[in-house]
Amino acid sequence: MVLGCVIHGQGDLRVEELPEPEPAPGQALVAIRYGGICGSDLHYHRHGGVGDFRLQEPMVLGHEVVGTVVAYGEGAAGSVAGSAVGPAAGSAAGPVAGPAVGTPVAIHPATPCGVCQECSDGRANVCRDTRYLGSAARTPHVQGGFASRIAVPAAQLRALPEGLEPRRAALAEPLAVALHAVRRAGVVKGRHVLVTGAGPIGCLTIAAARAAGAATITATDLLPRALEFAAAAGATACVRADDPADPNWPSEEMDVAIEASGVAAGLDTCLRRVRRGGVVVQLGMLPPGQSPFAGNLLVAREIELRGALRFHAEFDDALRLLAAEPSLDALISGVRPAREAVEAFGQAADRSRSCKVLLDFAAD
Repeated sequence: MVLGCVIHGQGDLRVEELPEPEPAPGQALVAIRYGGICGSDLHYHRHGGVGDFRLQEPMVLGHEVVGTVVAYGEGAAGSVAGSAVGPAAGSAAGPVAGPAVGTPVAIHPATPCGVCQECSDGRANVCRDTRYLGSAARTPHVQGGFASRIAVPAAQLRALPEGLEPRRAALAEPLAVALHAVRRAGVVKGRHVLVTGAGPIGCLTIAAARAAGAATITATDLLPRALEFAAAAGATACVRADDPADPNWPSEEMDVAIEASGVAAGLDTCLRRVRRGGVVVQLGMLPPGQSPFAGNLLVAREIELRGALRFHAEFDDALRLLAAEPSLDALISGVRPAREAVEAFGQAADRSRSCKVLLDFAAD
């Protein structure tokens, strides 16, 4: 039996003993060490769903996971050289070579279909038939990674770069989201960038913009502690989102604005602060239904509004960046044993004191 964190409904998170999985053909068995609690995990816990996707059955949560390769199923084998070339896309034509047994790995959480128009166009992150760890977007739900052992397609494994410890590697999935959002913004080098919302994704977006060469990065949030994390991630100015007269607001207009708070007010700020001809990227997931925003500014200022969903190849880039940036450890505000998952979720939900909280599956 293995330990797992299972959501049964709104407010009903349980730490349970689950049957140990057997890797199917093409799969790998991974002993999970750390799992990062994501905003979507918190939504499942607090609201019983994310956006339009509601829980229909018990589901293991989690998609930000790292661990160690234990074994492979038929048609998959470990290689001394190391890592797979990309997320699994259906069955492979031949044996899938993953990292050798015993290798520390991060797990790419998406399994795109590989055959739809979006996958054919190189945009597998918006695949219409993807499978994503810990997601209720389809039924049966895709079980997640918050278990002490999980079986996943071997092609989703990524060997950790030399020098990258598993604890920091647990940031790879949200950092990949941030890298994709920054790339959706276009040229960032030498530009003035605004990031609204300094939660974990917002702070990692700041780090991604800094790595892309942004000249200045302004972060906004309602909470002083969140702005402290933003400064640690590389923000050059930190502003209270509810104070338009905050003296920390830069005098110049923004070239690029990335909305990471997931509230309409953040999008409004982006549209009003970006320059004429600038780019706004909506990264935060807005509430379901209609969201009011100053659409007239899109016309009057010829602003480009772009969406950003998840990531694809950026996952590998995120691992390399994490290996080179030990300062990002500062965004990990807590690590708790998996048996304390309920308490850890409460800690992660308290943004007045937390940024990224990890579950440790080796502590039990």
